[in-house]
Amino acid sequence: MKVRVCVVLLSCLWLISCSKINQENYNRLKAGQTKAEVEDLLGKPAECSGALGLSSCTWGDQSSAFISVQYVNDKVVMYAGQGLR
Repeated sequence: MKVRVCVVLLSCLWLISCSKINQENYNRLKAGQTKAEVEDLLGKPAECSGALGLSSCTWGDQSSAFISVQYVNDKVVMYAGQGLR
């Protein structure tokens, strides 16, 4: 039983440490990148919304760490992050 608990805890720690929502990846974002380039870097977003060529996508959880990217015609125009490590 103790081995299972240790394995579960180590797995959780590993998943947390593998998060793509971090300062290093945020620093790699640049205006003009395509939506596909951002998704290669950060993975699929938690949520996206938009219309008429404008969109906004968010990765992570706004109650802790997140990155938000705004696009015009699928090109980065602005981005912001909070709680990144």
